[in-house]
Amino acid sequence: MDTAKSKKKHYVLRRYTARIIIYVICIFLAATAFFPFFSMLISSTHSSYNILTKLNLFPGNQFMANYQRLTKNIDIWRGFANSLFLACVSTAVTIYFSLFAAYGFSKFRFKGKNALFAVVVITMMLPGQLGIIGYFKQMGAYQLLDTYWPMIIPGVANCGAVFFLKQYLDGGLPDEIVEAAYVDGCREITIFHRIVIPLVKPALVTQGVMSFIGSWNSYMTPLIMLRSGDKLTLPLLVATVRDAMHAEYGAQFVGMLISVLPLVIVFMFASKVIMEEISIGAAVKG
Repeated sequence: MDTAKSKKKHYVLRRYTARIIIYVICIFLAATAFFPFFSMLISSTHSSYNILTKLNLFPGNQFMANYQRLTKNIDIWRGFANSLFLACVSTAVTIYFSLFAAYGFSKFRFKGKNALFAVVVITMMLPGQLGIIGYFKQMGAYQLLDTYWPMIIPGVANCGAVFFLKQYLDGGLPDEIVEAAYVDGCREITIFHRIVIPLVKPALVTQGVMSFIGSWNSYMTPLIMLRSGDKLTLPLLVATVRDAMHAEYGAQFVGMLISVLPLVIVFMFASKVIMEEISIGAAVKG
């Protein structure tokens, strides 16, 4: 009896110790990931002198002064509006047309399907920078330079989104549901909008977050395609802040903070939606 109690006590102690170690590691990783954002937030409230000469761990009182210097030199909110418009439109185009293609690859049977999907997978491995020169010439031939179309059009054929959504449809949308809709006389477009889209909301939200972040942070393509100052996106304007205000580090941190906050808000909202949808799906399957 004593030996059994000792083993049980030893087992409980090991589990408790392992749990504490896991908690410590998770807290350390979370703190490490959060520290750059915390440093940026704190630095935006201090003067350039304090940023250069001190380790600032507490908020200062220079945020409004830094903000005024920033907005005096850069139309940061125009860039914010441009990035928000471009990211929303690009994300909507990406998830809609990518789901169309993914649904076709997942549920349709046609010759050459595997070969075409292999092309999609191979294309994912090619860096987009390889075709930027040809894409620039093509957009120039179509007279679409200095417009937002060059940033929106690639969303129609986003290979990464097609691959992700196709894998989700393979496991998350049973063929029986689609076949039952056919039996009930539903048209293909009706099945897509009323059955497929509602059932893959978690995947759409996840892909939407990734597409939104990618579009929001996009730098090289807008830099090459855009010319007018009133059309510049927020990442381009933040880069302009670094060039135009060399010693105004506080103003630079305010600009970076403005560019990061929407991503944090979108991710927090989307993560909640994803968890709710997954919980509902698990309850239904159970």
